[in-house]
Amino acid sequence: MAIAAAYLTTMQYIKGKDRNQCTLFPQSLDQIIEADNDIRFIDLFAESINISEFGFITKQSIEGRPAYHPKDLLKLFLYGYLNGIRSSRVLEKQCRINIEVRWLMKELSPDHNTIANFRRDNEKAIRKVFSHTVSIAKNFELIGGKLIAGDSTKLRAQNSKKNNFNEKKIIQHLEYIDKRLSEYNDALSEADEDNKKIIQQEIEKQNKRKDNYNNLSEQIKDSGETQVSTSDPDSRQMITRNNITEVAYNVQTTVDEKNTITIDYKVTNTNDAKALSGMLHRAKTILHTNDFTALYDKGYHTGSELKYAVEAGVNIMVAVPGVASFAPNENYNFDQFIYDEANDTYTCPQGNALHTNGSNYLKSKERSKYFVKHYKTDKCLTCPALSMCTLNKKGRLIERSEFQSYVDQNKKNIAAGTKVYKKRQAIIEHTYGIIKRQWGFYYITTKRGIKRASADVGLMFAALNLRRLINLIDKNEFTKFLRELCALYSSFIKRLQTAFGPSKINSFFTHQFSLLFLASSKTH
Repeated sequence: MAIAAAYLTTMQYIKGKDRNQCTLFPQSLDQIIEADNDIRFIDLFAESINISEFGFITKQSIEGRPAYHPKDLLKLFLYGYLNGIRSSRVLEKQCRINIEVRWLMKELSPDHNTIANFRRDNEKAIRKVFSHTVSIAKNFELIGGKLIAGDSTKLRAQNSKKNNFNEKKIIQHLEYIDKRLSEYNDALSEADEDNKKIIQQEIEKQNKRKDNYNNLSEQIKDSGETQVSTSDPDSRQMITRNNITEVAYNVQTTVDEKNTITIDYKVTNTNDAKALSGMLHRAKTILHTNDFTALYDKGYHTGSELKYAVEAGVNIMVAVPGVASFAPNENYNFDQFIYDEANDTYTCPQGNALHTNGSNYLKSKERSKYFVKHYKTDKCLTCPALSMCTLNKKGRLIERSEFQSYVDQNKKNIAAGTKVYKKRQAIIEHTYGIIKRQWGFYYITTKRGIKRASADVGLMFAALNLRRLINLIDKNEFTKFLRELCALYSSFIKRLQTAFGPSKINSFFTHQFSLLFLASSKTH
């Protein structure tokens, strides 16, 4: 041991600099940051946007102190999300201790309230920042616009299951409180004066809890919802996987196949059943075409949504849910009955025709209503396969939804494009893999509403797309593009202000020319 200790004391080690030593020519912050450091792209990207058109909200202090520039706070958030940091307090600390952030913020150090309020107040502007990344990707032809995939992921809300209530849960609590009150009232009649005060306090406490649960019950009835959350009112308890539930938000996402770039997102508190039409509508607007194929999983398989897709001219492929074996023998399931569109009849496996009286019957399923027609035949009663076809002694009844033709069209698309559909997971799961597994964004960091949650998610996808742009575009070319975009836009705005005056430059007008510059900046 003594020999080993002596050896360690004689070894040579790399030594650091003396902290008290002064330098004749100190380095500037810009010299410390490498020329190809990613934060330079964050800086240029934020500078390339038009603050007036994006509509950022900034607030001055009560004392009249000037506000921080929105671009500076945006840079801070983009840096944070790209590095897995979302906490406003941690970002505040980074402004003091992180040399990259100090360069990016030009030594500014906003407090955590200012940082948090910027995200809270700018959900719409953050969405436009995300759209700006999509516009740049389109400019560099990184978006194919021929094959897209849509899916959703659940992000846990800042609301525990304990603070989420439905009618059944409220009734259980009220029954428990009534039982406790009954016990307290019985004890009150037999208690001495000292214990009566204690018991009376418990009775008052339980009555307050009862009033609270009754108010929650009224809130559910008035809202028309099936549940209510008390910490984050817009969040809902949802199934995340198998039978596991979480109080969460459901984030709908659309990703382009060419370079797995996200082109659209939307934060919701509902399931996927009614989301497809909205996703396709936004995709058509973003891509400026309906000439593309869209892939979705079986959660999006809803007749009315498939109708929208077909009528919109989009080649849709939605996984077909497995059908339970309604017939005693699977050879007599619904899909074994052949529909004749010309005669509006079904033919059963035994060759008998099922007819309809032409009446439409209203049917409700999962908050949606649609019409069905009934098909049957009097030959069922003498059919030798009746017991294999149905348990109904009156014979087999076939229901045809008003959307069945669109369901059938989707089946044909799936059968014809099996190889294409297999690409769905590889396209969409890449996005969730980075956000949830690599960056650790399994949950929403904000609370008190879906708008704040949307701001959080918007920054996630804006940062993700910016990362893709930095990785895919040549760094010199990307730097040149952003600098030219900044210079062109700055020069253009100055000319407009000189010609028309600042008050005449409305956001719509400047937005149109922003798009024009994005489309033409490569040629300048």
